[in-house]
Amino acid sequence: MAKSDNGFKVYPKIVPADKETVIHIVPLYDHSRFYDDVEYRAVCYPVDYSTKVYDKSQRPFVQHIKSKDGSFCIRQYFEGEQEHIIYIYAGEEIIHTFNVYSLYEDLYKLRPYKGDIHMHSYCSDGRECPAYVAASCRKVGLDFMAVTDHEKYYPSIEAQEAFEGLDIDLKIFRGEEIHPPNNWVHMVNFGGKFSINEMFTTHKEQYQKEVAEIEKDIESYVSQAFERHFLASCMWCFDRIREAGGLGVFCHPYWRNRTGYDTSTLLTKYMLDKQPFDALEVISGFTYGELESNSLQVEFYHEQQAKGKRIPIVGVTDAHGCDTGELFGWYYTIVFSSDDTLEGLISSIKGLRSVAVEAVPGEHEHVYGSFRLVKYAHFLIREVFPLHDELCYDEGNMMLRYITGDQGAKDLLSWVKGQTDTFYNYIFYEDI
Repeated sequence: MAKSDNGFKVYPKIVPADKETVIHIVPLYDHSRFYDDVEYRAVCYPVDYSTKVYDKSQRPFVQHIKSKDGSFCIRQYFEGEQEHIIYIYAGEEIIHTFNVYSLYEDLYKLRPYKGDIHMHSYCSDGRECPAYVAASCRKVGLDFMAVTDHEKYYPSIEAQEAFEGLDIDLKIFRGEEIHPPNNWVHMVNFGGKFSINEMFTTHKEQYQKEVAEIEKDIESYVSQAFERHFLASCMWCFDRIREAGGLGVFCHPYWRNRTGYDTSTLLTKYMLDKQPFDALEVISGFTYGELESNSLQVEFYHEQQAKGKRIPIVGVTDAHGCDTGELFGWYYTIVFSSDDTLEGLISSIKGLRSVAVEAVPGEHEHVYGSFRLVKYAHFLIREVFPLHDELCYDEGNMMLRYITGDQGAKDLLSWVKGQTDTFYNYIFYEDI
């Protein structure tokens, strides 16, 4: 029976498409070593064989190989953007299986960053302090996050300041969940340099005047006064978020409160038609009994996509506690970006280079977004993120120790700094 690549360092696992690349297979333990005096066969299958050079009749691609000091180097041409399966045979028996993914240049140059940009601390209706939420995010494998408390911006600053002066890999950004006066729609300001909620007080008259002007502009488009005010208010808020340099997110459109959908389907339609937001929460933080809402959001998104809409998306937990056993860590966004700066992440999300992941415990992961990115994301979830997440756990654990006053954790954080970058450097390493 074929075994996975546990016990081996396999690099690179992500390679340039339509190029020849050397794959290194290095055992980590003595019992994993290959024998130098035995001839092995490496048999490589492209998952999608209907490509330019190869066809099914020419499969598989067999190499006779010998190990050197217990390790292998396999030179292979990886055609197209797809997964490739490498079987290692000893005689007629498959003894190991390894997986590689080849990418076209535009995507190969980017790195996958996991994040959650909608969650709460005890400063609104969550359970833990902002610093605890941030550290917990790293423990579950996130590369970036923001505390987005209801009507409060300062908790996200508190999360940043708790680790000020520390050189950590987790990117902690500012944010808030926005609740305008007389508007039920929930919005997230991710990364904005100032608070939108505070403007409802400090710029009250400006807000009322400008929203009224927007309402007049869209009167012929939205005949219902109720929805017209909500839409105008949202348009104003999303404009302010962009002025602040943030990403404006339209939250959980099919969340059901006690009386029905929090946002009417009619208003959601107007929001998708006008698209004043920067990103849609296509996957939101719903518990087992509420998953129908995510299903509706996904199908609505697909329907809009079929109509030609280009809709940037995110997946979030909307978690109100890190240790409740629900929501936290269940959902996240993968952003494919050249870097993990705020500007890079926002640009990539707006550029449709993100997917939303639903990883409810006990169920298979579901990924939503463009087909190309979804295929790649499934490979990452299966082949790359497990080790990435282990490395993140180390830093998150040290961050939690640090906020308890353990000064030794500061030195340990310096020691684990850069682990995920180093991991990606060899995962994407190219050796021709």
